Amino acid sequence: MLRLLGAGCAWGLEAGGGVRGLLSGHLGHGVRPATALFDPGHSPSRRASDGPWNQPPSSEFVARPVGVCSMMRLPVQASPEGLDAAFVGVPLDIGTSNRPGARFGPRRIREESVLLRTANPSTGALPFQSLMVADLGDVNVNLYNLQDSCRLIQEAYQRIIAAGCIPLTLGGDHTITYPILQAMAKKHGPVGLLHVDAHTDTADKALGEKLYHGTPFRRCMDEGLLDCKRVVQIGIRGSSMTLDPYTYSRSKGFRVVLAEDCWMKSLVPLMGEVRQQMGGKPMYISFDIDSLDPAYAPGTGTPEIAGLTPSQALEIIRGCQGLNVVGCDLVEVSPPYDPSGNTALLAANLLFEMLCVLPKVTTV
Repeated sequence: MLRLLGAGCAWGLEAGGGVRGLLSGHLGHGVRPATALFDPGHSPSRRASDGPWNQPPSSEFVARPVGVCSMMRLPVQASPEGLDAAFVGVPLDIGTSNRPGARFGPRRIREESVLLRTANPSTGALPFQSLMVADLGDVNVNLYNLQDSCRLIQEAYQRIIAAGCIPLTLGGDHTITYPILQAMAKKHGPVGLLHVDAHTDTADKALGEKLYHGTPFRRCMDEGLLDCKRVVQIGIRGSSMTLDPYTYSRSKGFRVVLAEDCWMKSLVPLMGEVRQQMGGKPMYISFDIDSLDPAYAPGTGTPEIAGLTPSQALEIIRGCQGLNVVGCDLVEVSPPYDPSGNTALLAANLLFEMLCVLPKVTTV
């Protein structure tokens, strides 16, 4: 189902904060070696409430370049069993319409995530003292067949969700959100959606094809996967083939917030309205990095000028605290167009912020 990132080395911390050791020739005391995915002989990890929990190592004890390339240098785990939340890569970009490269997004985001730490002083969130979290590696997609890749993604996420694990996804182009939401709906029914993007992604087809990164939410609507009264799209902008490219979204009851309506202002008041709209029912966050202005996030496939700022992105995600978030994704990071790594670094930070707003995360 998923492909393991590697089992050569991994870092973890004991509950008391000490480094557990490097899995490279010499096993440190208490270290669990990585195992094959869904290995029937593997004992599930305990959840955070049972402790000890997984924590990213501190650079005070472990140099940042050391260890396997996992998200935040968390342990790589073969199975979602016993996890409250997990980072999952979906290295797919055969649904892109212009600049490719998002297949390399998960790996680059993981590389930049070494700069992240365990606590969020701005919000008081302590995710690694609240949840059992690990990196589940990547979905083994079929880069020669988009339909088959969607099947593989849906099957993988059904197993993750069935285990009670909340997935935080590293994309990958935006096509991947469609099969993820198929899996979500099997457990939760139609979900609310906070969609942050430069584009509505509600096209019907292109070049005769009904499945690509411009159609995921049209396909979701076709299958009844979304609760239309709880869908909000923020950051929409750019040129179009018509003067009203938002007709479909608005006709279905979506709230569409254009980028120009966000210029030069805080989005805290907007997110107060979004929280009321979402209520306590399950909702999903889908964040396309092209929602941000390309001055901040140039490494993406379909950039549009005059986008959101990183501080507004933080306001949007932090505004989801207290909501019933059942999953998240960060998509469309294309490393070939990101020579500095800043786009991937921004993506890694936003994924950490998403982790911090999950239900049951302790805040102080």
